[in-house]
Amino acid sequence: MPALSSYSAIDDVHEFVARDTLGQRLTPNATQKTTLLVAGIYVIVIAVLWVAPVVNWIIYPFKLLTVGFHEMSHALAGVITGAKIKSIELDPDEGGATRMSGGIPWVTLPAGYLGSSFIGACLIACGFDIVASKIACLVLAVFFAFTLWWARKNWLTWALIGGMAVLIILAWLIADSIALRFVILFIGVMSCMYSIWDIIDDTLARKVNESDATRFAEVCGCCPSQTWGVFWLAVSFIYFILGILVGVVAFKESAEQQAASTFLDSPIH
Repeated sequence: MPALSSYSAIDDVHEFVARDTLGQRLTPNATQKTTLLVAGIYVIVIAVLWVAPVVNWIIYPFKLLTVGFHEMSHALAGVITGAKIKSIELDPDEGGATRMSGGIPWVTLPAGYLGSSFIGACLIACGFDIVASKIACLVLAVFFAFTLWWARKNWLTWALIGGMAVLIILAWLIADSIALRFVILFIGVMSCMYSIWDIIDDTLARKVNESDATRFAEVCGCCPSQTWGVFWLAVSFIYFILGILVGVVAFKESAEQQAASTFLDSPIH
């Protein structure tokens, strides 16, 4: 019996230490508090610029980039489910289209909404750390390359990705790449917010007669598009929150420690 009590006490200590460690990981340090503050400012600025009649052009390229993430997510889901991707197109009215043959519609249709939201959440998490932001840029470069191949006849896609590439390279080169993580953070917040708005616009507000949501509802046949919209909206919010939590838990280095990293170091200091 004493042995059983001893083991029980040890288990209690382990559980307490685990809870304490998790609590410490979830508590943001000074650098992370700054990142959270900036992310909050991004949310406010994006929301204001979204409806501002004159200055909304400032976020226009980032809206198009999120549309690109949306279409790229359709294409990747198509490839995974055996589809042949014919083309990706973006248009100046913030619309897009991915043309494919084959694939599994109940996978490819919601992939645009949820994929762009997931990409945004990953970028938000990476925006807490310079090295993670650099790795995110390398992954984005692969995404951009595939998108350009599938959208090789669409000039707007080439112009958009070219402009974003210049912005990312400049942010990478300036001041130990500190600016880079805030650019990645902004793109992540923008992508999550656009995905949420897109779901609301296509399903709950029903401002368009036909969308991925309406086609998905037709394929499934069990629920209207509004029901799926509520579900996808909840998933997108969860992605947004998880992106922040992962960033806080995973990246605990201070700004000084991050700047001292030599991983793919900038030649300009």
